[in-house]
Amino acid sequence: MKSVAAASLVLAIGVAADRTFTVVNSCDYTIWPAYFTGAGTSAPTYPTGWEAAAGTSVSFTVPDDWTSGRIWGRRDCDFSASTDPSTSCADGGCNGGLECDTTGGTGVPPATVAEFTLGADGEDNYDVSLVDGFNLPMSVTNNVGCSVASCPVDLNANCPSAIIGPYDSSGNAVGCKSACDANLDGDAANSPNCCSGNYDTPSTCPSSGVEYYSYFKSNCPDSYAYAYDESSGTALWTCDSSEAADYTITFCPSNSTTTKRGVHVLDRSYNLSGSSWTA
Repeated sequence: MKSVAAASLVLAIGVAADRTFTVVNSCDYTIWPAYFTGAGTSAPTYPTGWEAAAGTSVSFTVPDDWTSGRIWGRRDCDFSASTDPSTSCADGGCNGGLECDTTGGTGVPPATVAEFTLGADGEDNYDVSLVDGFNLPMSVTNNVGCSVASCPVDLNANCPSAIIGPYDSSGNAVGCKSACDANLDGDAANSPNCCSGNYDTPSTCPSSGVEYYSYFKSNCPDSYAYAYDESSGTALWTCDSSEAADYTITFCPSNSTTTKRGVHVLDRSYNLSGSSWTA
């Protein structure tokens, strides 16, 4: 009986350690949220993509050691018409169609991405990343009073002409590309916009050398706006993992979302934001 009780206790502790993630669609139109789990880590058991009508939300559990997790939204999807699932949406599409492939379904830019590494060295690390461009306003909040990561405004309407797009069937812009994705340098492999090649360190890739960085960062100061944005102090956020925070990812949050300033990590070892992607 003691061994059964001990086993039950271990199981209960394991269940309690999981986090609850809630994904809310506060937009006034349907979106298709998706998530991706980095290699070598346990993943949530919830479907990797779903349809979310306006005003709806879903909640699911996430392992407390979830690493390199990404959550984003897709717009104007039709999974019945395309032979290439990654092009089934106007933006954010992924290999696999409605449910993104678990090994190569990280989403096609431009896409606003919520990124998470939970429990690393006793901390949760999270951000709202614009490294892959922007498609939907987003915020990441929690239930324990840690900082809010956000890009709560719509950057598409006033997106500079050199990086605007793609467009929906009505001709409206539904994305704002990063300078890297727009390939403004003409050589993504050796680019100050992509922080690649000769520009692959914080010292050789300052924000001042990234075209349109100020457009993203000035409008969304609490977002991760380029590959080495930790130096801004308002890009990568932390929460003590002992708090076992539950997180809410909201698409189209109110612009009045307030940010509680917190501790920021200046360590890229978690690889939460990068300039590359796989469809």
